Amino acid sequence: MESRKVYIHDVIDHSRIGRAQYVALALCALLMLSDGFTTQAFSYIVPVLANDWHLPKSILGSIFSSVLIGLMIGNFGISPFAKRFGTKKMTVWSTAAFGLFTLLTVFVTNVPQLIALRLLTGIGLGSAVPCAVGLTSEFSPKRTRATFVLLIYVGYSLGFTVAGFCCGAMIPRFGWTAPLWVCGLGPIVLTFLLIPLLPESASHLARHRSQKDLLQMARRFFPKFNLPDGAVLTSNAHKNSDGAVSGLFSARLRVGTFLLWVVYNINLAEFYFLQSWLPTFLHSLSYSPRMVVWVTAISTVGGMAAGLILGPLMDRFGPYIILSALFLFGGISMLAISMALGATHFLLVLAAFCCGACTSGGQKGIVALAALFYPADLRAPGVAWASGIGRLGGAGGTYLAGVLYASNWRPEDIFRVAAAPAVVAAIFVGFMGWLYSGDGSLPSSALTQDS
Repeated sequence: MESRKVYIHDVIDHSRIGRAQYVALALCALLMLSDGFTTQAFSYIVPVLANDWHLPKSILGSIFSSVLIGLMIGNFGISPFAKRFGTKKMTVWSTAAFGLFTLLTVFVTNVPQLIALRLLTGIGLGSAVPCAVGLTSEFSPKRTRATFVLLIYVGYSLGFTVAGFCCGAMIPRFGWTAPLWVCGLGPIVLTFLLIPLLPESASHLARHRSQKDLLQMARRFFPKFNLPDGAVLTSNAHKNSDGAVSGLFSARLRVGTFLLWVVYNINLAEFYFLQSWLPTFLHSLSYSPRMVVWVTAISTVGGMAAGLILGPLMDRFGPYIILSALFLFGGISMLAISMALGATHFLLVLAAFCCGACTSGGQKGIVALAALFYPADLRAPGVAWASGIGRLGGAGGTYLAGVLYASNWRPEDIFRVAAAPAVVAAIFVGFMGWLYSGDGSLPSSALTQDS
């Protein structure tokens, strides 16, 4: 007689949220904060470094893009390793790696060394994010999944904001290497918290570990959980997908996968363009260092504000209509910045806030959409591959802005060009919403048969 199966993700979906889940959420949020801090700090370091080393404009795009290429490699490379060794273990190793390589950046003496270490740092950063998102979404009940994923991304935006004020306080007094010590030591300390406190993926435990390990994890989250006599605890992933990356291209998911990739590309191009180049543009327009920090930081504050309200809105009204409206407003905000450059400081700060709310908030929203769209065993690879493909847009958009800047385009003209892709993203999200229902299934008219 076949044993009755109890699915761990059904237990998570229908149980009250416990303390262990909040601890996991907090650790993932801290990881995202550290990731955001490390990513953004260099945007403030580069203008100072360029002056100290007398670097030409043409090399700045390569410096900015190197970490984004590393992020892409990390996004692509993490899926098979996470599947084999476990998401928790790869989270720990990724966090330790980007902390160590950031510390080594303190000692660089030339541009090739700098680019190489930024590339390696990016690999660690790119590996950590999908692991954090995958674990958060897996241990969140479906009713609050978008909210929880967006909450940890608020940590990412908070890291961007803290990086601005930290760099503004430290660089004038101690030089451009000072923030790198914080960027490096923080993740290493966090690693020692992740090892004992972060739980392993339920899907990985069900696939590679014993029934005892999975049951122990369930009781860690839900102390009163009792497995019925004769029942077997397993993962929902086994009934929903094969867990392989090829599952992203099944008949039910392939259209949504490609649409997600396009939107990821566009939004990451907009996001990294804004965060990487805004400090440099403001510096070139002779804004004071204090104003550079405030305007750039306020854009990430906008992203945090958006993150706090997007989750409940997406859980209540669905992700497609909310994200489509957000991206459309993002295009308008890019135009607003182009007009605010050289205007009053208040208008520039307001435009930066709105633009950050749309680009940074949109990034949080599209990650939450991916977590909602894919079944449990495909969430980590789904987010990782979408992020990895998106890094092409992030690196390309950042590099293209560098080419235009080196060709003496005015910053306001570059922002006008950047407005159009945001509108395209709004259209694609709306199209995805037309094709898909809230649970990710295609209507019969759009569904194609596997060959």
